[in-house]
Amino acid sequence: MSKQRLSLGKRLRRCASFRCVGVEPNWADYPEEIRNALVQSPVVYYPSRLYEDLFRSVGKIVFPRNYYRFMGHKIRQTALFQLLEVPHPRTRLYYGTRKLSRIMDDFSFPMIAKNPVGSSQGEGVWLVRSEEELRRYLAHHHPAYIQEYLPIDRDLRVVLIAGHVVHAYWRIARPGEFRNNVSRGGTISFDAIPDEALDFARWTATVCRFDEVGLDLCHARGRWWVLEANMVYGLEGFRRRGLDIYNIFRSLDEGGGL
Repeated sequence: MSKQRLSLGKRLRRCASFRCVGVEPNWADYPEEIRNALVQSPVVYYPSRLYEDLFRSVGKIVFPRNYYRFMGHKIRQTALFQLLEVPHPRTRLYYGTRKLSRIMDDFSFPMIAKNPVGSSQGEGVWLVRSEEELRRYLAHHHPAYIQEYLPIDRDLRVVLIAGHVVHAYWRIARPGEFRNNVSRGGTISFDAIPDEALDFARWTATVCRFDEVGLDLCHARGRWWVLEANMVYGLEGFRRRGLDIYNIFRSLDEGGGL
């Protein structure tokens, strides 16, 4: 077998120095030569949710770090931001009984309520403006994930791979919508992206050990905040700029960036 680095996922399929072998449902489904090569390789790229813990358990390095474990998991992301003191809107989780009274003691209206695991593209995010709306949210969400509301009309999506900013663009909410997602009618702008925001994104990705991530940032109250980390991010902003994510990986690989 060649000396190419091995990736299970197909993110690196246009990179000449990688061989993408796919994600088989059973370890025994891989040909013997591939199983042996994976066993001998010190690093496995894009190991998938299925195999990441397996490879980590036997001491292998995986790339990207902190990818699958934080994918779509706002609870883990918030805990990580708080642990590392990454600026993040004030957020609390509520379990058990008396959630309503405890939330109303901690937050004022309006507030943001979210589905803490698994939502994307603006799904599972609510602007809660009254006690009745909060009650409706609590009736279907356990635990409750509550976040302070920041009065913004846009956020900045910054995509980083291996510490490199590969794309950045504003997502501007349509009138009457509090969510900035393009899937919710938000518009994309490439104008006047601040260098300080890109520096903040690089710092955040570094301290959080995010090797591939789309960070959603906003500027409020005189500082930059991280709203969320997206491991599965939309590519419409890339298409609008004439960029191809797979060619970006190839350029990074050819330049020694991976």
